[in-house]
Amino acid sequence: MTLTLRPLSRDEHLAFVGSRPSVSHMQVPSWGEVKPDWKAESLGWFEEDGRLVGAGLVLLRPLPKVKRYLAYLPEGPVIDWHADDLARWLDPLLAHLKARGAFSVKMGPPVAARRWNPEAVKAAIADPAAHRLSDAEPTWQDPRARALADRLHGMGWRRREPDAEEGFAAGQPRYVCQVPFAGRSLEEIHGGLNQQWRRNIKKAEKAGVKVVRGGADDLPAFYELYTETAERDRFIPRPLPYFQRMWTALTAEDPDRMRLYLAHHDGEVLAAATMLIVGGHVWYSYGASTARKREVQPNNAMQWRMMADAHELGAHVYDFRGITDTLEESNHLLGLLRFKVGAGGEAVEYVGEWDFPLNKMLHKAFDLYMARR
Repeated sequence: MTLTLRPLSRDEHLAFVGSRPSVSHMQVPSWGEVKPDWKAESLGWFEEDGRLVGAGLVLLRPLPKVKRYLAYLPEGPVIDWHADDLARWLDPLLAHLKARGAFSVKMGPPVAARRWNPEAVKAAIADPAAHRLSDAEPTWQDPRARALADRLHGMGWRRREPDAEEGFAAGQPRYVCQVPFAGRSLEEIHGGLNQQWRRNIKKAEKAGVKVVRGGADDLPAFYELYTETAERDRFIPRPLPYFQRMWTALTAEDPDRMRLYLAHHDGEVLAAATMLIVGGHVWYSYGASTARKREVQPNNAMQWRMMADAHELGAHVYDFRGITDTLEESNHLLGLLRFKVGAGGEAVEYVGEWDFPLNKMLHKAFDLYMARR
């Protein structure tokens, strides 16, 4: 039986998202409004009886001076990735996007391949023979993920292989850190924190750190800390209007889609973070902090408040987002991995992002352009 692909209305797309247990925040209609340099389109897959069975938000980035596009479905689309006949899903997508003028399609199947629990990650970091997470034995793996990768290769898709700082390069992270909440009490989640985390939360409470929820007017305070963090951690910060646009777009779609938290001490904001919510999946999205007064542990206090609020919302996972997969002590991102795993987080490897060149010459030229940026 064939599937029909056609554009979805916003209401159709949101209704489908609401019917699924887990959908990325990058696969809701409002995410297209966060990206003004891209054209956004909601697409749906329909059975012959008219039933909507899959959906995806595609972002179209125009090439300079020509009406050709890079088509990108970040952490999507939301389809049956383990279907025996995957071409039934992806062929209509490629045909539609080619007709729209796409020269290349990039997608990120939301399929987890392997997981390492906190103990396994800690042991891997301590093991001199382990240089990357892939050198360590996973505590869970899905054989269907390898079958999916083989199937995509056979269909002409090519995976973007991770670099030394995977999770922080262009595109979406292949490796993330997630704290499982499903079926666990808040006391059990607190018990999953390592000793340093629990000690730091107590220190912050004793020092008088107060964590509050903010609003749009507090975004400049967040941004001041964010730019300081960017300089300290050596990444290029997004501009303030990006976060203001994100707040406006996401909260217009759902008043509780995006939250802002700020950690105060003696009238000074020491840390701030954004949190995104889609159904039972909660993400720690962007974090920022000052180097001042680190001894009062504002980051641990803020994260624990966010985790407690996520649990109260009924979240089944608290997602710390990207981590490095390198275990080398010389890597400046290893400390961030330790911090996230210390909260009881599992390291999770997804099947990665995949490209399909519809026009091989333009695809290659675009790759060269991106490599030289």
